[in-house]
Amino acid sequence: MNERSLHTPLASLLKQVEEEVGETGTVGTRGRLIEAIAGLENDQTLEEEAKNKWKAELYSLLALSRKHSSGEDSIYDSWLSESLKADPANKRANDLYAESNWKKNAALFDELIFPAIRETDNRPAKKKIADQYIAVCREYLNKLDDVQDELSKSREMSIRVINQELIEIYDRMIDIIEQMQEELSSLLRAAIEYQESITGVFYTSAHFENVKIHVDKVLHLKSDWEGIIQTKGQKNTKTETALEELHRMIGLAGVKKKVNDYYHFLQYEKQRKALGYKTKDEQSLNMILTGNPGTGKTTLARLLAKIYFELGVLPRENVLEVDRSQLIGAYVGQTEENVRKIIERSLGGVLFIDEAYSLKRSGQAGNDYGQTAIDTLVSLMTNQDYAGKFAVILAGYPDEMRQFLDANPGLRSRFPSANHIHLPDYSTEELLQIAEKTAEDNDYILTQEALQAIETAIDKERVDDTFGNARTVRSIITEAIFNKGSHADLSKTETFPFTLLEGKDFGREEEVNGRSPVERLDDLVGLEDIKKEVKTLKSFVYMQQIRREKGLPSIPIQLHAVFTGNPGTGKTTVAKIYSEILKECGILKRGHLVITSRADFVAGYVGQTAIKTKKKIRESLGGVLFIDEAYSFISQSGGDFGKEAVDTLVDEMTRHKENLVVVLAGYTNEMNNLLESNPGLRSRFKKYFHFPDYTAAEMLEIMERYGESYQYSLDGEAKAWLKAYLEKQRVKGNGRYATNVINEAIQHQAFRLMEHTTEMLNDIDLFEIQMEDVQAAVEKLERGEF
Repeated sequence: MNERSLHTPLASLLKQVEEEVGETGTVGTRGRLIEAIAGLENDQTLEEEAKNKWKAELYSLLALSRKHSSGEDSIYDSWLSESLKADPANKRANDLYAESNWKKNAALFDELIFPAIRETDNRPAKKKIADQYIAVCREYLNKLDDVQDELSKSREMSIRVINQELIEIYDRMIDIIEQMQEELSSLLRAAIEYQESITGVFYTSAHFENVKIHVDKVLHLKSDWEGIIQTKGQKNTKTETALEELHRMIGLAGVKKKVNDYYHFLQYEKQRKALGYKTKDEQSLNMILTGNPGTGKTTLARLLAKIYFELGVLPRENVLEVDRSQLIGAYVGQTEENVRKIIERSLGGVLFIDEAYSLKRSGQAGNDYGQTAIDTLVSLMTNQDYAGKFAVILAGYPDEMRQFLDANPGLRSRFPSANHIHLPDYSTEELLQIAEKTAEDNDYILTQEALQAIETAIDKERVDDTFGNARTVRSIITEAIFNKGSHADLSKTETFPFTLLEGKDFGREEEVNGRSPVERLDDLVGLEDIKKEVKTLKSFVYMQQIRREKGLPSIPIQLHAVFTGNPGTGKTTVAKIYSEILKECGILKRGHLVITSRADFVAGYVGQTAIKTKKKIRESLGGVLFIDEAYSFISQSGGDFGKEAVDTLVDEMTRHKENLVVVLAGYTNEMNNLLESNPGLRSRFKKYFHFPDYTAAEMLEIMERYGESYQYSLDGEAKAWLKAYLEKQRVKGNGRYATNVINEAIQHQAFRLMEHTTEMLNDIDLFEIQMEDVQAAVEKLERGEF
């Protein structure tokens, strides 16, 4: 087009996209074209006619790309319509319209059906049939005028783009339409005459025969029409095989190769049998599929069932999908019956058990029949009534499935290692491709900003092994579609606002806590050295991130910390703020705090401590794992498993790196003993924060702040008495002691007021804590009555 030289950026984009479509048939990021169309609306440098020509070009490219990727669906029709509306003479749009319009009329005569007409019918039946003939003829005669005009228009477009094959097709279709109009008109007249002869005094079979002749001619023309459609539209169609379906999936290169090899092996075995050779030890059809959520285990199980069916290995491609709840019974004998019934339903196809490891629960009680289900399954797989008549596919997490296979000695032999397929997590690039495909399936396309927003969302979600891969991506897209629809401007008439997902549609509102973590740190009483250390660390983290972004060398960030100090000095509170600061810096993805102690890690028997420890660490990924009184892992007893917990913790810290921050808390001397218990433990903790006991003034300030948070205040005498007491007496508990004193004083104040006051209480009475209240509280705490 001549305007290309007048708009260099658009001309450059158009050339790039045309080359891409020429090479691959589609456009990698169609959002660029939509953004260009949106940009034309605000372009003041182009005349309206030039804008429309550009729109037509861009929309026609979008339609062409959509045709190659998704077929001629509703969004293809919409973009093609927008192109022709902008510029009816656009060559590409005319070509696409001519190529596709004949298909829209493929089912034109599907409802052109005439009931059987018989000479032997009674008069009411004959009249009813005649009425139906008349109605059908009139309906189609009204419709065919519009169809003929539409086909003629398409023929003109075919001439314009010089497509001889399409010209011939439209010529044949128009010719049939013209003949059909003539025959339907004749049939209408014949049907009316037949109807009149039935209701009149004189009836002749000539009208009956005339109707039949014209019906036969109409049906013959209908057959000719269907022949054109079949010749043009169905000669190259074929059913997609399971392997083709697998290779069309995104990613999974290693899985595809393994399944491809397995498929060809089964073909080889089939051909070998056909030649008369025997195979004593046949290849097992049973499979173990391992992988994290959303990696495609269920999809692969269905494709394997389809492969077995295509090769004739199994008579059905049905997959019966079950889980623990459908297998396990509630009483003796019910589990065996459940398993047997499910296997009988699976015969001829595939039994798929997802999260199969859940059948074998660690430390299961005597009334848990998971082991019974496993034993029954293994037994029936080799039973002569069922063996070889169905396949079993088990799926689950890799580590858990390895432990599960040890639950019954026969499991491993029935699921040979050659039949174990691991589905890896998708890469970020593959997940973005899945996002584009998911959006496309919902008639949306993604802008570049949307792809960046999705990548950020994926990074935030990818914290641990529970990351949902494709499942998470589909959830992100679904949420964005909802966000778009719930805030859409319904007055818009353009097409692209309804087919475009932009970066802003993926915005997630973060919870607002009011003050920032640093502000809340500053609000804490005392701890000046701690505050300075935490702020220094935050500045260091930010600086290293800036250096990384600029391509400069950065020092490895050591975030694991040891908090030492007596109880009540603020260690847990600072740990919470510390986790939020690290999230704010972008180091931690979740920034949550998991507070634990020895009991959360150490079990009472062999093998379970490592499992408990890993479970707690998985819960903490993306945040801070706070282990209070961590020194208690060290025990003098020989049968204690604390050391196993420490060793597992060290290994997991190495494995997860910056995705996990561990804070150990406890007394100073005892913490030193813990760090010396494992050679790798001390080397992983570079930051040490000592929390000193609060001074008397700080303790009094904590008491005042705590009371004020519930609208209580200490009167002058109470303050003076508390200050003197705290300076003279050494109390245990620090901040906890301070809050306990106020809680007890508030209770004594309530008792005092209700005991001695009979008149209406004023506000001062309700708010004020007096000296006798705090004296009573301190005395009670000294006696240990709390």
